[in-house]
Amino acid sequence: MVSAHDTHEATIGSWSNEPGSGKSATDQPDVFDPDADRLREECGVFGIFGHPEAAAIAALGLHALQHRGQEAAGIVTFDGKRFSSERRLGLVGDHFSSAKTIDRLPGNAAIGHVRYSTTGETILRNVQPLFAELDTGGFAVAHNGNLTNGLTLRRDLIREGAIYQSTSDTEVVLHLVARSRRPRILDRFIEALRMLEGAYSLVALSNKKLIGARDPLGIRPLVLGELDGHYILASETCALDIIGARFVRDIENGEVVVISETGIESHKPFPPQPMRPCIFEYIYFARPDSYVHGRHVYDVRKKMGAELAREAGVEADVVVPVPDSGVPAAIGYAQESGIPFELGIIRNHYVGRTFIQPTQSVRELGVRMKHSANRSVIEGKRVILIDDSVVRGTTSLKIVRMMREAGAKEVHFRISSPPITHPDYYGIDTPEREKLLAATHSLEEMRVYMGCDSLAFISVDGIYRAMGYERRDPVRPQFTDHCFTGDYPTHLTDVMGETVKQQLSLLAETG
Repeated sequence: MVSAHDTHEATIGSWSNEPGSGKSATDQPDVFDPDADRLREECGVFGIFGHPEAAAIAALGLHALQHRGQEAAGIVTFDGKRFSSERRLGLVGDHFSSAKTIDRLPGNAAIGHVRYSTTGETILRNVQPLFAELDTGGFAVAHNGNLTNGLTLRRDLIREGAIYQSTSDTEVVLHLVARSRRPRILDRFIEALRMLEGAYSLVALSNKKLIGARDPLGIRPLVLGELDGHYILASETCALDIIGARFVRDIENGEVVVISETGIESHKPFPPQPMRPCIFEYIYFARPDSYVHGRHVYDVRKKMGAELAREAGVEADVVVPVPDSGVPAAIGYAQESGIPFELGIIRNHYVGRTFIQPTQSVRELGVRMKHSANRSVIEGKRVILIDDSVVRGTTSLKIVRMMREAGAKEVHFRISSPPITHPDYYGIDTPEREKLLAATHSLEEMRVYMGCDSLAFISVDGIYRAMGYERRDPVRPQFTDHCFTGDYPTHLTDVMGETVKQQLSLLAETG
């Protein structure tokens, strides 16, 4: 923890409010994105087999997974004779809530996807599920995660004559399945999986089967459910709750499940290895009412807040969450510290992604379109702000400024995740490392930039304690925590390839 009372701001010298840019915090572009300084959700997948209302149930499931991606949604169904597809830019409710749309998706098997792009542009041809006609029949696939060798595979396939219809790494899976010479679609699918690196949870639909797969480390989540005797695959348990389905179990890391008219079978095509689930599912991505690997996300986030209070307590009058994702941790912090919890920031839930703001004075009001100070609980108080993460820090400094303008006597910022010092390559859209505030600035420099009286993050060990065990426990699985530690659990073929290319180019220039 660093405090204004035991440091000297004068030692910082000339300080840019936009790290690395030479611009001030008020020198913003004409388009304001209220979520630009947040970690972007990855994607969500859903599948159901054998149910007469497959498309309608898939739409409901995707609605529950909407927090995982708001850019686009799609559903593919099969009615025993043909596949049908509806893919749209925008929210699930905007396109899949009408009977007319559902009627265009006949069949008793369906897979669906909600998307936030981590690879590929936001255009209709990149919206999943992706579909292709193979020699074995139609095949559709939807993907949550990111392939760290996707670009390398794509280049190799294009050199060999493959024709791509999208810029999404998911299409690699279709091409690999199509090129396999194995006789059965399941064997083709598994052969394709053996060539993939990175993080993935996949649902696929053939003319006879619903297939689910999870990467060998289980980085991205996938669960199995059951509704009226029909099996379901989904990214989170909240998608099961909305349709009244029963949670059966988590799909295991490295597992491939096949659902057909004869039931369900499990395959383990990879050598066994310890699971490494993504820690950010618990910190930020999963919905608070979901269970991830048997842990209730809401309870875990409260425990993270309590651990943060033990590690970085400070005298104050009120604990205020940055809504909505900071709320559970703020409750845990308040309960552990005995400081009252108050909604000192009110969120406007009807704000779109972007606003055109032609003048500087209007741009300055941008953050207020999403968050407003609740002056009655802020004025004259020593405030502890609780948020779940800091990326670039631009939103954090505006929120601190908002608290000051609302009359806060002191503003102390507490973050319920460790400092994000490394980019993600597994499906989370993080900026390059030089744009991550914590990667290039000390804790005191970050505090000065944000303008708060003190700043503290939960420790990496504290996150593990909140999960119920110690970091590097030899018995219990560790998490994929590379954003805090730089410990990437898989090969980063595409990234390393670009690094080598840049080094060779530099040598050529200097030689």
